[in-house]
Amino acid sequence: MKKQGILLVNLGSPDSTSEQDVRTYLREFLMDKYVIDAPYLIRKMIVEWFILPKRPRESAHAYSQIWWPEGSPLMVITERFRDQLQKRFENPVAIGMRYGKPSIRSGLQALVAQDCDEVLLVPLYPQYAMATVRTVVEKARADLHALCDPMEMKVLPVFFDDPLYIQALVHSAEPSLSQGFDHLLFSYHGVPERHLKKTDPTGKHCLKNAACCSTLSPAHLTCYRHQCMRTTQEFARAARLPEGKWSVSFQSRLGVDKWIGPATDEEIERLGREGVKKLLVICPAFVADCLETLEEIGIRGKEAFLAAGGEAFHMIPCLNDDKIWVEALATLITRELATEVVRPRQASELARV
Repeated sequence: MKKQGILLVNLGSPDSTSEQDVRTYLREFLMDKYVIDAPYLIRKMIVEWFILPKRPRESAHAYSQIWWPEGSPLMVITERFRDQLQKRFENPVAIGMRYGKPSIRSGLQALVAQDCDEVLLVPLYPQYAMATVRTVVEKARADLHALCDPMEMKVLPVFFDDPLYIQALVHSAEPSLSQGFDHLLFSYHGVPERHLKKTDPTGKHCLKNAACCSTLSPAHLTCYRHQCMRTTQEFARAARLPEGKWSVSFQSRLGVDKWIGPATDEEIERLGREGVKKLLVICPAFVADCLETLEEIGIRGKEAFLAAGGEAFHMIPCLNDDKIWVEALATLITRELATEVVRPRQASELARV
């Protein structure tokens, strides 16, 4: 029988809050062709001339506001999650970050050193996007090839509407929901509109009309926006959210290109101006708290809401290492480890990666 290893992959963090470490991290992140999808020389010019002169200092300050004594919150949470997951498997469980340390290659090397014949790659992203799942899969394939190791690789499919994920998400939010609220805002990480068009296998569905996300199409298998909407709808149904008390937005815009909207920062201010007094924000695109949740939403979002007239703001923590979430992902992994034949949905999702 094959010895199967598990590799958990998330975005990553700088080594520290120093401006130099943040610059190194941002350069690796932003030079990824699946993040800024422009030709290399144009991408290089954008990153080196327009972003890196100022952004590292601003980001270093932001990281310093949310950094934990043990290190990066994202890394600490991922390590805790790995430890909890390892208790449920005899299979070796390793960590790799798409950017920064530990790298995907080091995670693969750890599994090779334990004589694994097959690795299950687990991108820790519920929804598919070229800047998340696709780049992780491509990097893992390239690193495995560079290691010249015959270890085979499978990929856990995205789980944006899986009942186990939805159940874990609702469970994690229940303590906050039970305290009452005027409005619940689902804030997902944004992507440029052109990313949706590039990952549309039909080439003629995404963003062609206002109802594209609710009109059945093969494009939905790789459509980030559709999958965000599905996550929201399933959550609202499972949590029995009242109509009119929740909405969706997208955060973390970068550059001048048109991104999917509405924008979270603008929605937070609008809700405050329009009389919402108690606002909850949940970030289902992230399974672990990080800069985008703790600083962008938890600090800046709160300040903006209160300044706009709101009275109480609460960011619902991510799933992190919650027991229900650990059990949910463990079940999804167990199913995939036992799967010998590539399932249709997985094949469709990975056809373009």
